[in-house]
This record gives sequence, C-alpha cells and structure tokens, in this order.
Amino acid sequence: MSRMLTNLTNLTPEDAEETIQSVNSFFSTLNLQKILTIVLLFVGCMVVMKVVLKLIDRAFVRLEMEKSLHTFIHAALRVILWLMTLCIVLDYMGVPMTSLVALLGVIGLAVSLAIQGTLSNLAGGIQVLLSKPFKAGDYVEAGGVSGTVKEVGLAYTKLATVDNKVISVPNGQISAEKIINYTTAERRRVDLVFGVSYDAQPEQVIACIKGVVGAHPMALFTPEPFVRLSAFQDSSIEYTVRVWCATGDYWALYYDLLEQVKAAFDREGIEIPYNHLNVHVIQDEKA
Repeated sequence: MSRMLTNLTNLTPEDAEETIQSVNSFFSTLNLQKILTIVLLFVGCMVVMKVVLKLIDRAFVRLEMEKSLHTFIHAALRVILWLMTLCIVLDYMGVPMTSLVALLGVIGLAVSLAIQGTLSNLAGGIQVLLSKPFKAGDYVEAGGVSGTVKEVGLAYTKLATVDNKVISVPNGQISAEKIINYTTAERRRVDLVFGVSYDAQPEQVIACIKGVVGAHPMALFTPEPFVRLSAFQDSSIEYTVRVWCATGDYWALYYDLLEQVKAAFDREGIEIPYNHLNVHVIQDEKA
C-alpha cells in the first residue's frame, strides 16, 4: 500500500505532459504499417487469451472445481489478460508504462478499500470452496447459524433452517469460525440423560432403558448402546444413554427415545422427579 501511495505522489504534471506528447507523437506519425501492427498485436493477444482460458477451464474440469469458484477465477483471469493486452498496445504507442502501472495500482487500491468487506467475503468464499468443509445438501452449523446448505457462493452461503427460513451467511464470517458438519459421517450418536428418583433401583432403570433401545428399529448395535448411571444430583440420579444410528435417522430416534423411555418409566412405576425443596418448621419451645 505504501509503495502505491508513493507512486501516486510521484505522478507529476511533467509525467502527464510526457504521456500526452507521446500519444500525440504516435498519432501524428500514424500510418498503415502502425495500424496493422496494432491490429496484429491485439489479435495476437486475443488468441493467446482464448488459448490460456481454454487450458485453464480444462484444468479446472479435471480438478472437479466448484462451478462458482471456476467462474470467479475465469472472470478474474480474463480481466488480468485484458489489462495485459491494454498495456502491450499502449506500450507500442509510446505511453510510459511506469506512470500507467502506478495509476492502475492506485485505482486498484482505492477500489479495494471501497469494497473491503466484499473482498473479505470473496476471500472467505474461495477458502470455503477450496477446502470443501461442506457441500449443498449437508446440515451444518457455520457462522453461528444451523441449517441445510442450499448454495455455496463466492460471497455468501445460503442455509435453510429447520423452520424453512433461508439465511445468507457471509463467507468471511464462516471461514473465521468453526464449522460443524452433521452430514459428512454415515452414523451419528444420540446422547440423552434421564433423571430418575432415588427410590428406583439402578438395575431396573437400566433394564427398562435398554429394553426401549433394543426394540427400536433405528438403533444400531455396533457399537453397543451405552446405558449407565452417571451422576448423583440433588433430587435425582442421572442415567446417560448413548445410541448410534444412521445420520438421517438421528432426530427421529432422538425424539422417539424421549417419548418411549418416558412411557416405559410410567409402566414400570419409575418416577422422574422435579426439583423440590424440603422446608422444616421448628416450633419455638417457649410458645
């Protein structure tokens, strides 16, 4: 940045005058040969541009690059090649390249400062598209939002929440935070904790929960379901339950176990207590 600002301060009126004189001198001596040379230079640059872009496109297809990233790089490379073509033609016309490059650099700096937030999102989008932490259809938690990925763009990623809202999350925010992908693995583990009365026998509670888990068709038994007493609380004993299932069955199994374990506890007479406080009133002996 400091170098570009230095180049800007070095652009004196003499440089501008020299540039104008060079252009005037070129046009004053313009003839058929120079016109043909400019046309050939331009056509040659166009041919090279098309060949380079075609080779790049083929390479991206072989690498199976995301379409949005492919489009962005293709467009950016096309702009760069057009600028190079412009510099080649202007250099032939006698325009000083140092002044032109400095001017283009300052313009680029001004534009980058004006769209700094957008550039941050673009950089984040490129990072997301290259690292591929998720794809369309995955259920993820990213940028503080949970939902199903609808579209991965360069600046924003669209997530559809469970209540059918589509949220566009800036890729700069996504790339700067942790990303949790719940769909990548084929299996997920359902973790539940049940609080049961101290009056219930642990063997009875564990057998009751295992009976519910064993009867559920979505529960997997490799690894083996885990049901153990895990903590003593003020008003209850906690039992931890861990059951594996297919990723697509996670929420169905989660809610089924909550409902079915409660129904099984009611049948077995196992109480699920609520927090309570015992108050003892001490009478005054003098009274």
